[in-house]
Amino acid sequence: MKIVSWNVNGIRASYKKGALPRIFMEQPDIVAIQETKSTPDQLVEAITTIAGYTAYFDSATERKGYSGVAVYTKEIPEKVVYGLGVEGMDHEGRLLQLHFKDFIFVTCYFPNGGRDEEHFQFKLRYYEEFLKLMKQLEKKKPVIFSGDLNVAHNEIDLARPKENSTQIGFLPVERAWVDKVVASGFVDTYRESHGDTVKYSWWDQKTRSRERNVGWRIDYIFVSASLKEGIQHADILTEIEGSDHAPVVLDIAL
Repeated sequence: MKIVSWNVNGIRASYKKGALPRIFMEQPDIVAIQETKSTPDQLVEAITTIAGYTAYFDSATERKGYSGVAVYTKEIPEKVVYGLGVEGMDHEGRLLQLHFKDFIFVTCYFPNGGRDEEHFQFKLRYYEEFLKLMKQLEKKKPVIFSGDLNVAHNEIDLARPKENSTQIGFLPVERAWVDKVVASGFVDTYRESHGDTVKYSWWDQKTRSRERNVGWRIDYIFVSASLKEGIQHADILTEIEGSDHAPVVLDIAL
């Protein structure tokens, strides 16, 4: 099974640039999209209906043009769940759960938390509720989750760790949460495949940092420990442009 996860920074813009169609050329089994910045009624049929795939969208309900996730899948899931299921945390269209016969797939666009203290605390609560949900789901079936986590885990995951040690996205409390994810048995598939290889998945557009490769690795695909032996290949597709993020990919035997 091939899974691709990508924060497209606007699915309509990505489609117009030809970036979204590019992802489907290799026929992945699942394509997870973050930051769609749209609702399905705003999208042309060429985005909502792609031959060979069924698409599901979770969109922000209170703020148009914000957040949003989507999943395209070749295999129709047994059940689809929208959101965390936590009151007050599902209005921004951040999460989709697809329950298949042998595993559960989740994609999530995590809060950035950078606007003010209230939003940062919302981010930390979201992290905790998300991990709680993953542990609950894993009691039923193995879990694969992907998305823009909006945190670089370790110093190797960003170009300038010292300069960013006090910045949201690399704060000790955020990094400690990723430690908890790993301690809970979930496997960072890129690190599992590439060890200490340095590669980034996001670059600041304002400073044109992609040209200088001054980036952050904040996009991930994690799997339950029981699926670890099935990991065949994981990578960050830095050659694919059209967003300030690069797609991440996982080939796994289930």
